[in-house]
Order: sequence, then structure tokens, then C-alpha cells
Amino acid sequence: MEFISVAEARGMSGLRLVLTPAVPGPWSEGAKGIFGVKKIPYTAAAQELGGENLDLIDWTAQATAPVAVWNDEPPRSTWIEQLYLAERLQPDPPLIPDDIHDRILIIGLCHELLGENGMIWARRLQILHPTICDPEAPPEAQAFASYFGNKYGYNAPQAEAAPEHVVTILKALSAQLSSQKAKGSKFLIGDRLSALDIYWATCAAIIRPLPHDVCPMSNDFRAMYSSIGPVIEAAVDPALLEHRDFIYQDYLELPLDL
Repeated sequence: MEFISVAEARGMSGLRLVLTPAVPGPWSEGAKGIFGVKKIPYTAAAQELGGENLDLIDWTAQATAPVAVWNDEPPRSTWIEQLYLAERLQPDPPLIPDDIHDRILIIGLCHELLGENGMIWARRLQILHPTICDPEAPPEAQAFASYFGNKYGYNAPQAEAAPEHVVTILKALSAQLSSQKAKGSKFLIGDRLSALDIYWATCAAIIRPLPHDVCPMSNDFRAMYSSIGPVIEAAVDPALLEHRDFIYQDYLELPLDL
């Protein structure tokens, strides 16, 4: 993927997506998946992982990725803002159901994946916890954990409870998939692809990463993403991983372009 600087992107029109290069972050991959399925072209701008990101802060009032900016409209830095922007820019194919009950369900389950204190949030606290608690951890590892710990409001009790929290979300998704299969549907909501299918497929990386040949990442990040522990390991439903593979093979692009 070709990246330009945030400063360059700010001076452009059209859709700009601020992404983190070389890392398959679930939030960024989810945004790429949503805009990609709708075939909405965008310019990718690089966020600096763990950096000061002063240009990004000046533009968007925050330092994280992804951020979506359409022309001169306000930056959108949350998954739900980005999803509704994509729906407006290209209504077809729709990724939010028309039925209000399905719509309530999809927004709730997507939040459990991507929202504050959702699955990805909890996994990051779980990942950071051992380093933050280890006074003998290398300084660079301590600095990394401290930076992201502050970002995600780290506290030890919440981090220790993170695996069980992740399990409750995985079980809810597994039950939803099973219910859909019983109705003859291949999808997590309704009878067609939705945002939930895309977000689950991209968020699954932090539970069970795709193989290196289709999802290249550094050994350090692969180790972090793969270290889920026995509690989560026991709750990973093979059917959810099969669904991830189905969504990637039929709707998303492989290998991942980072």
C-alpha cells in the first residue's frame, strides 16, 4: 500500500484514511474492509505507531488510527462514524440491515468487538498486563506497554478480567452464527453480508492471526496477537474461524496489503 504523510493528506480532497502501516490492526483493517467492499477509493495516510503524531493531532484532535476524512467534513475516528460515512458515500451494497431489530443487534455486536471495553480493547489490556507487571522487562517493552496502557486506561483488575470478558463476546458471536446457520444463512446477520461479518473477520486477527503468507507481520506482533492464554483458547469456536476464512476468501482482499 502506498502511504502519504498526514500533512499531505490534509491538503487533499476526497476520502483520506489514516492507517498504521505494516500492522494488521483490527480497527484499521475493519475500516479498509468496509470501504473496500463498497469500492470507495481512498488515499492512505500514515499514522506513526506510538509516535507523537503532531500533524494528526492538529488535524483530527487525536493521535490514533484509523481516521476517515471526507472532503472538508469533520474527521471520523470511531468505527460507527466510519461505517455510516461509507453507507452514505456508497449505499450499495448496504452493510447495515433495514430491519430495526437486526440493526439493533448488529450495532450492539459490532460495539462488543470494536467499542470501548469491547473484545479488541480487552485483548490489548491482556497483552499489556504481563509487561506492565514485570519490573525486569526491557526498557523498550516497558515504554511500549506504558504508552498503550495510558491510552487504554490500563488497570490491573480489568486486565486480569480481560480473558473472561473476551470469552463472553466470543460465545455471543458463536451463538449468533449457530442461530443463523440453523436458519440457512451463511452470514452473521440476515441473509447477506453485513458490517458484522467484516468486523469479525478483521478482529479475529487478535485472537487467531491469519498465516504469514496472507497476513505478513513482525514476529513480535504475531506473538502478541497469538498469545491468548488457555481461557480464551478453550472458547475459540472453529466455526467462527471458518466464517472468518469465508468472508476473507469471498469478500475481502488477500494477502493483506499493509
